[in-house]
Amino acid sequence: MKKVVLAYSGGLDTSCIVRWLKDKGYEIICFVADLGQGLGQGESFEAIEERALAAGASKVYIKDLQDEFIDDFVVPALKANAIYEGKYLLATALGRPLIAKYLVQIAHKEKAQCVAHGCTGKGNDQVRFEVTAGILDPKLEILAPVREWEFKSREEEIEYAMAKNIPIDVTKKKPYSIDRNIWGISIEAGILENLEHEPPEDAYLITKSPAGGTTYPKYIEIYFEKGKPKKIDGKVWKLKDLINHLNVVGGTYGVGRQDLVENRLVGIKSREIYEAPAATILHIAHRELESLVLDRETAHFKEIIALKYSELVYYGLWYSPLKQALDGFVDSTQEFVTGSIKLKLTKGVCAPVSRKSPNSLYKKELSTYGKEDKFNQKLAEGFIKIWGMPYQR
Repeated sequence: MKKVVLAYSGGLDTSCIVRWLKDKGYEIICFVADLGQGLGQGESFEAIEERALAAGASKVYIKDLQDEFIDDFVVPALKANAIYEGKYLLATALGRPLIAKYLVQIAHKEKAQCVAHGCTGKGNDQVRFEVTAGILDPKLEILAPVREWEFKSREEEIEYAMAKNIPIDVTKKKPYSIDRNIWGISIEAGILENLEHEPPEDAYLITKSPAGGTTYPKYIEIYFEKGKPKKIDGKVWKLKDLINHLNVVGGTYGVGRQDLVENRLVGIKSREIYEAPAATILHIAHRELESLVLDRETAHFKEIIALKYSELVYYGLWYSPLKQALDGFVDSTQEFVTGSIKLKLTKGVCAPVSRKSPNSLYKKELSTYGKEDKFNQKLAEGFIKIWGMPYQR
């Protein structure tokens, strides 16, 4: 009997996969990664373990990977300003290579011949899992049941789960596919597939509607040290607690919602909605601080790097040589990214209102139009002539 280690979420797809693989003669070991996804009312990791065992798993591993996820995946992406297609803060994409890493480790420990995931044949996550597993151990067989089985819809999966007495927490009336971790939430399927419909409020989990939210503004000041967030309003926080706090505060003000028709890696367009209050706040603050301390050429080139970095994360190439090389560049740019940014939160908007840094390149005496002005304007004529000289015929 072949052993397979399955990336198990406790959701509909992976719960059905456990039974489906068992019926085909596999021994299934489930791996549940705690990436700070937060569990629903009445849900717990113990309940998820029980569900996996009830579906037919022989063993379940549950690991709290929140700190590793934040330190080794979230922070590097934040420093790089990695945002896919200008809207997606890559929460799910950042979690997949970490989960795949542990799939391989557990497969080695359990002497399993296979690893498996619950991704569809037209999604991005299949690529992220399989490319990462292939880099870390190309000898492992990879199983992707959703690409092979007989079910044609989530409704059919629900019927299968009910017939097999598999406990699930999804209904035909609310068939959203949701992936959540501490950095953000990805939501798809159901009515969201109709591009003419506004996302219904019941699709959102942690953000309040900006239209009905708090009317008075909230000010927060975030302090960074070498590109890494350290304090809120002068108080030092552990990164996990800092992110959780900003998710609550930002969510209260409706900050961090995105509705995106994105270009998937496999070549199709899909509609996803995202919630990422903390990620949105931190990215805005980080970029604002960089604008204060980075010289123009570095700042502009880093925008190009950010675009490529986000693509590599989205494409499942976290462990690629290019991604590792870009990390070296990004880290070098963060040497002077220390200081504080004050932000104003109101009605779904997060806007910087003040900035300060010991490494600021802003010089008021050069920028001012007041009497403190020390800029020698007579030099401008020569500068303009030299600057424009290559374009004169």
